[in-house]
Amino acid sequence: MSLKKNGESAGDAGVASSASSSGAGVSVVIPVYNQLDYTRKCLDSLRAHGGGIEEIIIIDNGSTDGTAQYLSGLDSATVIMNRENLGCAAAWNQGVEAAGSAWVLFLNNDVVVTSHWIEGMLEFAEEKRVDIVSPAIREGAGDYDMDRYAQEFVARMGRQSRIGVADGICFLVRRAVFEKVGRFDEHFRIGQFEDVDFFRRAAMAGFRLGITGRSFIHHFGSVTQNHIRGVERNNSYEAVNRAYYRRKWNLSWPKRFIDRQSGKARLFFWTVKERALGGHTLKEAVSR
Repeated sequence: MSLKKNGESAGDAGVASSASSSGAGVSVVIPVYNQLDYTRKCLDSLRAHGGGIEEIIIIDNGSTDGTAQYLSGLDSATVIMNRENLGCAAAWNQGVEAAGSAWVLFLNNDVVVTSHWIEGMLEFAEEKRVDIVSPAIREGAGDYDMDRYAQEFVARMGRQSRIGVADGICFLVRRAVFEKVGRFDEHFRIGQFEDVDFFRRAAMAGFRLGITGRSFIHHFGSVTQNHIRGVERNNSYEAVNRAYYRRKWNLSWPKRFIDRQSGKARLFFWTVKERALGGHTLKEAVSR
């Protein structure tokens, strides 16, 4: 895994170093806002399971918990320092701008990856001709042997997939998608709905989306969003984003009702099928 060295930020949102121009492999983009312990866990897992990764790009959205100091000491990533929280969509767009690979992967910082996770997504994408790919995800406390669980999971669920959907926690995007549909809509403030909006635009443009059981990650569970909800005085951004999304796509109540019902039916079918064939589902929670 050949990764770029860290550098100094410039201006309000300076890029620490220039992007690679090789056009091969995967660029991993990780926005962070505080939650240093989770960021460390995430990067440790990437170091251990970095096959296929050409570069890691971290966007710090004005952290105040020592994250900036930690990132400044890294020699294995490109770091973009923002002086304030510009939100998820803006950070992702900065990552796209800095990335130089044929594929760009967007990853939450409260995630731990496992063996063959990148390779599994790439294999699935090429075999099934999918342009946006997400892995199987398990959510909750990480109090289990993730590597052993992942090996058993992929062995059972490698043939299972969900076509037509992706997950904003982790998703791999073919660069051609950005060239046709553009980048993430920065009208979505802080976080929420920017991923759903992007997936919708991509699908309408004829790109294929999918989730594959050939790749497994663990997600601790919306750590950054929960932190923001806990410290921000004004949490209205979720409602504002939801209203903007509905206006943008002209989603009346009847349309939303139909979408919800069809989504529930599809999820029920997938869940029953996956459990019957592999004993798991592609989106599951840690058992208590």
